[in-house]
Amino acid sequence: MNKFRINFKIWLEAEDNKGILGEGKCNLLKTIKETGSIIDAIKKENLTYRKTWDNLNDIEQTLDFPIIQRQRGGKDGGQTVLTSQGIAIIEAFEEFHQKHDVYIQSALNEMYSNLMKRIEESNL
Repeated sequence: MNKFRINFKIWLEAEDNKGILGEGKCNLLKTIKETGSIIDAIKKENLTYRKTWDNLNDIEQTLDFPIIQRQRGGKDGGQTVLTSQGIAIIEAFEEFHQKHDVYIQSALNEMYSNLMKRIEESNL
C-alpha cells in the first residue's frame, strides 16, 4: 500500500511571494457566484467571516481591480455578485485545469513511479 502521493496546486503569487489566489479562493468565488451571498458562501465552504473578508480585500488590493460587488442588506437582504474580472479569474482557472490536469497528473504519476523504483533500488 502506498503511504503518500504526489499532487500539485496552481496559484497566483505577488512579487513578494505572497499567495494571492489559488484553488481555495477560486472555489470561494465560485460559491459566491452560485449563492449570490458572501455569508452563504462562507457557510458552505466552512470558512471564517473575518479571514474571508480579509482575503477578498487582499486579492482586490493586490490585483488592483474589484472581483466582487457588494450590496448591503435592506428589506430584501444584501447580495454579492462577481464582477466581470472575478468571473474571468474563475474561467481562467477552470480552463487551465481542463486543458492541463491530465498531462500534469500523468507527469506526476511518472515521477511517483520513478521515485518508488529508486527507493526500492536503494533498499536492496
